[in-house]
Amino acid sequence: MFDKLSEKITDAFKNISGKGKISENNIEDALKDIRTALLEADVNFKVVKNLINQVKEKSIGEKVIKGVNPGEQFVKIVHDELKEVMGGECKELDFKKSESGINTIVVVGLNGAGKTTFSAKLALFIRKKYKKNNILIVPADTFRPAAKDQLKILAKNIDIDCYDSDLTLKPKDLVLRAMEDAKKQGKDVVIIDTAGRLHVDQELMGELKDLKSSVENFNPAMSPEVLLVADAMTGQEAVNVSETFHKEIGLTGVVLSKMDSDARGGAALSIKAVTGVPIRFISVGEKLKDLELFHPDRLSQRILDMGDIVSLVEKAQDIIDENEAQKMMERAEKNRFTIDDFLTHMNSINKLGSMTSIMKMIPGMGGLLRQAGDLSPAEDELKKMKIIISSMTKEERLNEKIINNSRIKRIATGSGTTIDDINQFLQKFAQMKKMMSQVMGMMKGGMLGNMLGGMGGLGGLGGLGGAGGDLGDMMGNQPMKGFRQNPGASGKMKKKGKRRGPWGGGYF
Repeated sequence: MFDKLSEKITDAFKNISGKGKISENNIEDALKDIRTALLEADVNFKVVKNLINQVKEKSIGEKVIKGVNPGEQFVKIVHDELKEVMGGECKELDFKKSESGINTIVVVGLNGAGKTTFSAKLALFIRKKYKKNNILIVPADTFRPAAKDQLKILAKNIDIDCYDSDLTLKPKDLVLRAMEDAKKQGKDVVIIDTAGRLHVDQELMGELKDLKSSVENFNPAMSPEVLLVADAMTGQEAVNVSETFHKEIGLTGVVLSKMDSDARGGAALSIKAVTGVPIRFISVGEKLKDLELFHPDRLSQRILDMGDIVSLVEKAQDIIDENEAQKMMERAEKNRFTIDDFLTHMNSINKLGSMTSIMKMIPGMGGLLRQAGDLSPAEDELKKMKIIISSMTKEERLNEKIINNSRIKRIATGSGTTIDDINQFLQKFAQMKKMMSQVMGMMKGGMLGNMLGGMGGLGGLGGLGGAGGDLGDMMGNQPMKGFRQNPGASGKMKKKGKRRGPWGGGYF
């Protein structure tokens, strides 16, 4: 998402590079290009008009700070305005103490937007981030009975209780019973998955109003959160749906699903400005862990190719075992880095996401990615390495020096590769091991930098620290060459198809 928008906006900034002062003349073309890019991204035209006017007003006559490029100063102004359009700051959920009642979250939206999957994702997110263990998920979709079965399976997968709803009851009565049961069980949080329709209708709105009233009457001390799940792929229609739901039932937040899709992103840039309702969460994949708080400043940075190092660090902190990372660094410093360590290194990178997603979080990597085109050959090479390593014995992974000709032949046969492939792998690993030993002396305490540096050969990330290109060297390429020489690289990423889920709802 936002790839095209990011590309066009960053290209627009080139119009004022090298200028001594930001003036109306030298920003006119840039503003025109930004306006076009935003409209093509399906951003509401009134939002675009206001944003451009604000940027123009704050830019004209702005003196260039000594030592700061005028283009960079202009980027900062655009960044700040984009951030404000999207809400300014992250709006987290506000959990009250259980003595005041039950924290209740009502999930609403149209069919196919991903309400049911989001309900499970949210439960997992709340348990992980806010350390809430007494959570109850309530299936209240009497319009699509399969939603209950879907939610029960999802809840079981994450070990969270799911209420056994009686779908013959009216939603307001069903929810009342669920709240009574939650109170008896001492639950802190109740997440209610409501019914949807193919489009907004008065029957649905009346049903949701009654349901919300039941929750408020049962729990008068704590108003419920009402989160609308909107499909980011629908663009301005998502904005219209948000506006209608907010007028009818009153929303406290919006959740944008399918943000990992090919959507143009206009909804994310329009919803807060048009409806006044903040975006609270975004879905970045189909797995239950793929849910993030919405940070306007970070998304603005991504759009302007300024990266998102904070989010990357947060991901790394969740994934990387600090003690194990420290031990690995100490082994590397003493030239004892093993193939087993390298496998752990690669697995950590995989958990952070694809190469493309990681590189997008690094400042300035957007343009580099466009030059690189399709990164799948590099991903395939990593998979090949993992297969080679998996064909080794534990002893061989801990001490590669014992790998003689007969072992090489066995590894090649077991991995479906050639003897030359194994020899090249061992040669590159030896080079990387030596390099890591030298670099680790200067990099104590920076496992994330080490990991990113290890990807340096894929696009010049070595400057961020770590192995300074060891992974790229392992793949036998100088920076970028492997991509340009690949005849199969189309220059475009494969599109991720979205379709209806097996339960009749939408993938989220």
